[in-house]
Amino acid sequence: MNIFGNSIFGNKATEPPATEARPAGAGVPGNGVEKTDAQWREELTPEEYHVLRQAGTERPYTGEYWDTHTAGVYQCRACGAELFTSNEKFDSHCGWPSFWAPLAEGNVRYIHDRTLGMDRVEVRCATCDSHLGHVFEGEGYGTPTDQRYCINSISIRLVPAEEPQVKGPEQES
Repeated sequence: MNIFGNSIFGNKATEPPATEARPAGAGVPGNGVEKTDAQWREELTPEEYHVLRQAGTERPYTGEYWDTHTAGVYQCRACGAELFTSNEKFDSHCGWPSFWAPLAEGNVRYIHDRTLGMDRVEVRCATCDSHLGHVFEGEGYGTPTDQRYCINSISIRLVPAEEPQVKGPEQES
């Protein structure tokens, strides 16, 4: 599946209707999380604010999850929305956590990003409009989608999967 029609970068691709950057303090209207810039600054650390609300990027190989293999769900650090799972996480060796697909398409939104002289697709949380990272296509990874969601560790929080409770013969309910 491709993000904007046939290809996220091809000529036949079309962008979704909401492609404008939103003000730093805004959330996505109607999705439940709308806060002022002051509220975001109060709730997030300066580093989290820089990446999540100002579309910054953490340095590669420094984030908490770039080399994590723990089973679980990755939530938006700003609002708690479930975004990715460990089932779609893969080792891309790029220095940031990489996923080949989001948990569900409606959980993230895409913006055509032309900053820094590059032509990229930015990935944001669909609930609070926080910057997560970028998605790239056609890099040759052996994943089902041939896409790499390159996500900042500081933008997400891993909620580990619970270990199944196995009852032995000495345990009775």
